[in-house]
Amino acid sequence: MKIVLGLLALAIILATLASRRARAALGGYEASPQRGGDRFRNPRPRPPEGLGKMLRIIWNMMLYKPKDAVPDMPLPVQRLTRAQLEAAPDRSLYRLGHSTLLLKLRGGFWITDPVFAERASPFSWMGPKRFHAPPIALQDLPPLRGVVLSHDHYDHLDRGTIEFLADRAEVFLTPLGVGDRLVSWGVDAGKVRQLDWWQETEVDGMRFVATPAQHFSGRGLFDGDKTLWASWAVIDGDLRVFFSGDTGYFDGFKAIGERLGPFDVTFVETGAYDAQWPYVHMQPADSVQAHLDLRGRWMMPIHNGTFDLAMHRWQDPFEQVTALAAERGVALSTPRMGERLDLAAPHAGERWWRLFEAPAKRPAPLLSAAGHDAR
Repeated sequence: MKIVLGLLALAIILATLASRRARAALGGYEASPQRGGDRFRNPRPRPPEGLGKMLRIIWNMMLYKPKDAVPDMPLPVQRLTRAQLEAAPDRSLYRLGHSTLLLKLRGGFWITDPVFAERASPFSWMGPKRFHAPPIALQDLPPLRGVVLSHDHYDHLDRGTIEFLADRAEVFLTPLGVGDRLVSWGVDAGKVRQLDWWQETEVDGMRFVATPAQHFSGRGLFDGDKTLWASWAVIDGDLRVFFSGDTGYFDGFKAIGERLGPFDVTFVETGAYDAQWPYVHMQPADSVQAHLDLRGRWMMPIHNGTFDLAMHRWQDPFEQVTALAAERGVALSTPRMGERLDLAAPHAGERWWRLFEAPAKRPAPLLSAAGHDAR
């Protein structure tokens, strides 16, 4: 335990130094309606969370995480080649892991929140480790028309991946402030387009709209909420898709659905949830309701199946959202990592996560969010 705590303390110190170096590039945007003082804010303010709650969460994550929070055998990943991708028809989508989606639209490839690193962490030697390799290696990707980013957390924004793509992608679409990070990492400022909520830009005749989300940002201890977070609507003629990024449930989904829906496919966060952080991640029931608010036709759950970021079993997001979708008449698609999804005619996919052994009973956390014994 002393070794673990020592490593955690070292990680906090290193992250603090890194965040101090980055702060100088994250000013401005005072005119944004989402700005409050020197930081961005949510439509529904998050309650203040003190050091005590953070320590309780760390305690539970370190000592009371179920053993099946991580798969005990390799996930079924469908491998991809560049030749396959280049031969694929337009309106093809491939899930590469977590919230990383590869879309082929109008002959060009677009990728969301690309993370190819082994860990969702500022460090290569500690932090959440991938359950599976990406279906295609980073260096084997075809040239990208664009990159779409939702926010700057490590499981959505990987510096090494961005640096590799800096000369291999033509456009980077980001919420306010996130683009500044990319420029500081070597991305040509002329490639970066930073948008506030409800702002949009056009590329190759397609509309990309930055839409609201209920979340937070930051990569260290002192840059919290210095950059904006967002979801995205992509409109390609008669095709409309929605990418949630990270978000808690809020009434913004209804507004997005009314203004930009209905959506043919919604890619909605369903994973890394917990009752201890309801304002920033949705429970599966919230995810299904968000899809309905968006007036979606097909729903594909994302933000799961790649990293261990919460207290639930790794299969739980799939099991729960599948049952809830069936109850509410929602058409659900659960393709394997690397499996092609036709955005114009989605398919349900198989329940591939059930190929694994039956999970053991989950132990109860020692402390609840309120600090009481939860057993």
